[in-house]
Formats: sequence, C-alpha cells, structure tokens
Amino acid sequence: MQDEDSPVETIAICPECLGQSEHDVMRRSQRGEGDDFLVRCLDCGHVHTLQIRPPRAVRIKATLSDGRGSVSAAIEVDDDETIAVGDLFEHDEMTWCVTRIDDSHSRPATSLGAIEINSMWATRTDRSIVRITMNHGEVSKSTKIECEPDKVFSCGSIMDVDGKNWRIRGLHTGRGRTLTGSRMAGEVRRIYLQPPEW
Repeated sequence: MQDEDSPVETIAICPECLGQSEHDVMRRSQRGEGDDFLVRCLDCGHVHTLQIRPPRAVRIKATLSDGRGSVSAAIEVDDDETIAVGDLFEHDEMTWCVTRIDDSHSRPATSLGAIEINSMWATRTDRSIVRITMNHGEVSKSTKIECEPDKVFSCGSIMDVDGKNWRIRGLHTGRGRTLTGSRMAGEVRRIYLQPPEW
C-alpha cells in the first residue's frame, strides 16, 4: 500500500522524449467527467498535462443479416474504438460478425475508427441456418435446419430430418461442392441428402 505523500507513477508518452516512459503524477484535477494530471517525465524531467476523458458514445448505422432477413440498427460504440471486418460484437443478446464497413464516401474499408464509419454490415454468427436438399430418385424436397455454427457435417454420415434418416451425399460451401470430408455449419451453404440405402 502506498502512503499519501509518496509519488504515484504512470506510463505515458512524453512530448519531449517522443516515447513512452514512466512519469510521476504531481497533481490530479477533476475536469467534467474526466481528470487532468500534471506529470513529470522520469527520463527527461519534462512537465506536462495529461487529459484523461471517458470516450463518447457514437451510433453506427448497421444492417444486421440473420439468414435471409435483414434489419437496420444503430450500434452504440465508443468514439475511440477501431472496427475491422471480421470483428465480433454482441447486440440484442446475439453475436454478430462485421462483414463490411464503409467510410463517409461510401467506400469499403477493412478497418476504420468508429467516427469514420458511415455504415456497417454484419451477419449473425451464434447460429447457422443451413439449407438442405433431399433427393429421392426424381423427387427433390428442400428445407432448412437451424444449428450451432460449429456443428460438423460429414459426407457419408447419417442425419435425421423430420423423423427420417438421410445420408449426406455432398456439401456446398459457396466455393464449390465436395462429396468427401467434413465442414462446420458456418461454412456450409447447402447439404445434399439421399436415402441411406443408396
């Protein structure tokens, strides 16, 4: 435990040294919702003020896609946050993955600061809706199942659909169809089934 008279040290960027270094906190003053700290660099002795303020909340216009349906939403984030394609976030007790962000000129980017984002698109990742085609001779029937994105489907294995057993004949991932191997539900666009005796 530190006593009241001993200096408090912190790491900060010194404007004189132009690098991170330890600083002594000489004085702290509350300013609005934040604080100003008068600090002295332990490397060069330069005295300067650090202004610490909580980030402001900003709203980003987003299109959230869940299967074939999409909704518009305003996602609240801190103004100092950086958002990139592939980032995951929680909204309405669901997990979403950022698939696209556009700047103020509606140009796509891979990463932007929150205040630079004009619009954002995301897809739901905490569940997958997988389309299924069941082929029985000349007759084909389509349906969908909902499952966890990490559920594994394997070609040749048996699965139950509507109380009936089917063999997985092929998996389509969007990059092509495979008749061998396994894929996670999040990667699968469509599962092709046939009766197990075929």
